[in-house]
Amino acid sequence: MALALQTYATVEDAETALKAAGTRYLGGGTLVVRAANEGDVGVCTLVRSTDPALTGIDISGGKVRIGAAVTMAAVARHPDLAPLARPARAVGGPAIRNMATVGGNLFAPSPYGDFAVALLALGASVEAGGTTMPIEAFLTGRDDSHAIVTSVSFDLAALAGFRFLKVSRVKPKGVSVLSIAAVLGHASDGTVSSARIALGCMADRPMRASVAEKALVGARLTADGIAPALAAVCVGIDPATDPIASAWYRAEVLPVHLGRLLLG
Repeated sequence: MALALQTYATVEDAETALKAAGTRYLGGGTLVVRAANEGDVGVCTLVRSTDPALTGIDISGGKVRIGAAVTMAAVARHPDLAPLARPARAVGGPAIRNMATVGGNLFAPSPYGDFAVALLALGASVEAGGTTMPIEAFLTGRDDSHAIVTSVSFDLAALAGFRFLKVSRVKPKGVSVLSIAAVLGHASDGTVSSARIALGCMADRPMRASVAEKALVGARLTADGIAPALAAVCVGIDPATDPIASAWYRAEVLPVHLGRLLLG
């Protein structure tokens, strides 16, 4: 079946067009075009917007705002977003990164969505349909959302404590066995004062390791200090078995790689 493409100057007009049956929003196309090519007959029309706000990166007032149509390649080369270069470069190879968008990655199913894992750890907010919501709320309801994601935002200060790790069988651009992102705050005595840990491939979408986060607060980043967090990190996970790895293997190696991330 041939696909029609409709282009609109504003997000509002594109959202109106999306109310028609068989329409799907086109960002970078790495997800929706693949679905159409693989036989998703529910898609007959692709809708996109050329609104300039979708492709901008703004850093001001201690906040970072990234337009939903900003590509992984653009994030990776931005001089003020150096900590995010690692998760951005974890998304496929160069050809994919030149097309894949920040907004689209929020919809990527496991074992994809490495950049969304990073955004979850950063405590990002997602703007969609004129409403801004915490990324946790967006990820929970993303399957039922018909609004166009226009941007993500987070505190610039969070990048100072950001760290990221991806495990894959094929390097440098293999699909994830798992991915982990964390943002840690430290007290004056060197202990962890706050922790946000996000996991990829441990559910059908990125998730928080809430029990491990609580176990880490007040601890020192030593082998003994992080042991309770490593013991708790598998609480609540539900990894999939796929051609990349089994659920058993993902759960087995998760504490090992969290330890490497925290002590690295």
